[in-house]
Order: sequence, then structure tokens, then C-alpha cells
Amino acid sequence: MTDDIANDPEFVDWARRVEREVVPKIAASAFTISLMPKGPPNIKFAVELGLSVMLDKPIILAVPTGSVVPAKLRALADDIVEVDWDEGSPAVHSILTDAIERQIAKGSE
Repeated sequence: MTDDIANDPEFVDWARRVEREVVPKIAASAFTISLMPKGPPNIKFAVELGLSVMLDKPIILAVPTGSVVPAKLRALADDIVEVDWDEGSPAVHSILTDAIERQIAKGSE
């Protein structure tokens, strides 16, 4: 293995998969819903968030209830909703549906 990650076969395979699978999905979307993870930084979240920013997609940030959202992440989000994942599907669905409807309304202004 070299010191340059761009020459690491595992990284190259991962990057190609992201380019082939993730980029087209985000590019085709009207907005993204990003589920902020608890705990240490999460690479999947970071990559999807970064691509959403780079592709200029509106971002709905769903955060666990009571979470502290870093100021820069808060600044990136077009909408932030608190979600109690333990509350169950109907409540989560309602919260996310309301956020989606707000984004749709903004897009039609």
C-alpha cells in the first residue's frame, strides 16, 4: 500500500462505487434528507452531505431529538427536524412529510 490514498485499490473501488451509485441518485433528487448520526463522524453521512452541497440540493437535516447540531452543519441545512426514532414510523413519517412539503412549497415560489 502506498501513502497516497488515491492509489489504494480499496479506496479506488469505493470511490468508483460512490460515483456510479450515489452521485446519480443525489443528482436526480429534488432535495436530500440527511439523517444526522449520533456519535463520532460518519463517513457515509459526510460524503452524502458533501455531494448534496456540491450538487446544490436543498438539505433536510433529520437529527435525533435533543442533539446538538454543529453551527456549520446548521448553516448548510435548509430545514432541520428533530426525530425520535424510538417514537415509531407514523410520527417520524409525519415529521418528514411536513419537511418535504415545506421544501416543495419553497421550490414552487
